[in-house]
Amino acid sequence: TSALHTNWHLKENARDHHTSKFSSKELIVRRGQAFIVTFNGTEQPEQSLTFIAETGPKPSKLAKTQATFGISSTVSKESWSAVLQSTSSNSVSISISSPPNAVIGRYKLSVQTTSSGSSSPASLGTFVLLFNPWSSGDDVFMPNKAECEEYVLEEFGIIFAGNKNHINSFGWNFGQFQGDILNICLSMLDRSLNYRQDPATDVSHRNDPKYLGRVLSAMVNANDDQGVLLGNWSGNYEGGKSPSSWTGSGEILQNWKKSGFKPVRYGQCWVFAAVLTTVLRCLGIPTRTITNFSSAHDADGNLRVDEFYDASGNHLDRAADSIWNFHVWNESWFSRSDLDPSYSGWQVLDATPQEESGGIYQCGPASRNAIKEGDVDLDYDCPFVFAEVNADCMYWNYDPATGKKTLMFSKSTVIGQFISTKAVGKDDRVDVTNDYKYEEGSTKERDIFKKARKKLGLEDKFDPTAPTPQEIDQKPDISGKFKVSGPLEVGKDLNLILVLANLQSDAKTVHLNMTAWSTVYTRRPVHEIWKDSISVTLSPKEEKQFPIKISYTEYQQQLTTDNTIQVTALCHVEGGIQVLVQRDITLDNPAIDIQVLGEAKVNKEVDVEVIFTNPIDTEVMDCVLQVEGNDLLRGILEIDVPPLKASEKSSTKFKLIPFETGPKHLLVNFSCDKFADIKTFKMVNVID
Repeated sequence: TSALHTNWHLKENARDHHTSKFSSKELIVRRGQAFIVTFNGTEQPEQSLTFIAETGPKPSKLAKTQATFGISSTVSKESWSAVLQSTSSNSVSISISSPPNAVIGRYKLSVQTTSSGSSSPASLGTFVLLFNPWSSGDDVFMPNKAECEEYVLEEFGIIFAGNKNHINSFGWNFGQFQGDILNICLSMLDRSLNYRQDPATDVSHRNDPKYLGRVLSAMVNANDDQGVLLGNWSGNYEGGKSPSSWTGSGEILQNWKKSGFKPVRYGQCWVFAAVLTTVLRCLGIPTRTITNFSSAHDADGNLRVDEFYDASGNHLDRAADSIWNFHVWNESWFSRSDLDPSYSGWQVLDATPQEESGGIYQCGPASRNAIKEGDVDLDYDCPFVFAEVNADCMYWNYDPATGKKTLMFSKSTVIGQFISTKAVGKDDRVDVTNDYKYEEGSTKERDIFKKARKKLGLEDKFDPTAPTPQEIDQKPDISGKFKVSGPLEVGKDLNLILVLANLQSDAKTVHLNMTAWSTVYTRRPVHEIWKDSISVTLSPKEEKQFPIKISYTEYQQQLTTDNTIQVTALCHVEGGIQVLVQRDITLDNPAIDIQVLGEAKVNKEVDVEVIFTNPIDTEVMDCVLQVEGNDLLRGILEIDVPPLKASEKSSTKFKLIPFETGPKHLLVNFSCDKFADIKTFKMVNVID
């Protein structure tokens, strides 16, 4: 094929198609919308031109991966079409439109002149076609423009973490329009298991957001397919970067490509979710991250999570089920042509490899409406997502010697709290718990839970592992809770008060076994920090307080990068049932401060100062500052900071040369031997 000289009108088309943020020399447009192309070198009358647009390894009309179309007077809604804009002596301008359900990806465009009989088509070049949330005919159409801006065009995000008593947050650079990210996203599709098994069929399904969402939820984790990220929840991250050290998706996706597509080490849930957000926003599917606090991982599909403790109060890592302090997944916005229209809208996708679905680690799309209504029989993976926000918890005392387990208590209101996402156009937290379930404890909520159990066939079959009604109804003689007294900060002693109350009108003797363990955010115990045993007698209706102090020197060596500690008191009440008192504590890192010294102007140097004060009474070493920010600096800046003596303040200065105007975000991550991954971000308004 000969090549014609083509003018793709990059600037005008990008502006019309909301693709100006891509920094590409190639045309990037959205489906269901016209774009202009001008070419010269055809001597033929315009009426005799036929265009060919094709994608994938085996383009075919039947699979809708190839279209041939001539010039017509009007745009077709159902198929590709071309409308003549203008002609001059040697050039033709054409407006080309694709149907709103076109396959997305990279296309070759060529033109053939029919009048000359058998001449071979001349190539006009390539362009990339994306989903179009601005177009009412598209499955991903999002009527609210501010939401399109946030969920497709915004490159900065805020992810919520911590635990239900103490929610914290950090910034993330999605960076979906940077450098080579679009090409990496397209090659991700070409590395999926589906593509490897049958490339032509896979490409023909790329018009469908639910298909792509599911495929990409598998490709973001390394399981099964040598995907992007290798998960690691051990607390030991040797041989890679600790999951909490990343500040954006770009570095991860670029490392994956640079290494010849070997999985990047390491990810945990928010990293998987953030990378999936980047990929889906890049392709034009509106997407956001969602954090669920006290999130259930129900491995056996019985809508129940079992936790086991030994007589000393140690949380045993013996069950496949678990309750995470928080878990992060995605919601993507699209219609469900396979289900009733009421199930369209936000769909849950989860790239964290937790359970297999259809034989591989992928999850979703599960309609958020289906979850709320308990319609767990609908595609895809609704029972797992329903359990994440609704499972009942059972806490058992387990004797490893005999294998005997006794129920201590069960709770139906623990799981799925403060479900959070970033606000549209603001840095605030929005609570979306009511979009996932009816009010906790209401009759409607219990009815939906029963409906889900029934649909899963759990109501009818005998479950030998379930507690008996007698066990569930047994009433404890005492109650207990851990209260925090004092700051929850890394570097300071941890002060708690165990409050015990006798609920009965006769005295009770209680033997307490207490432990504190450092954990990962999934509440998996890593190191024992402290333990103690006491016996107490409580008079009738008496409440007693027991102060507990865990010093910084006791926990410092054991802490994971998640800064989480689980404190447990197992109370053996003489003549009564055992009572478990427990609290998960997330410690805050010390603060770090960014100052922009002066006005930030395009192509002008501006100084930035990062200030950190060592809060502890020993020296901190191996200090590294990592900085990134789209349109403020290219790549990631790493600065080694000299060691800091006790209480010493450090100031680190560096220069930026911003290259775009508008509100930009600078993300900073500071690490040293005593503090892991202290994060902050700063909005920088860049002016002309």
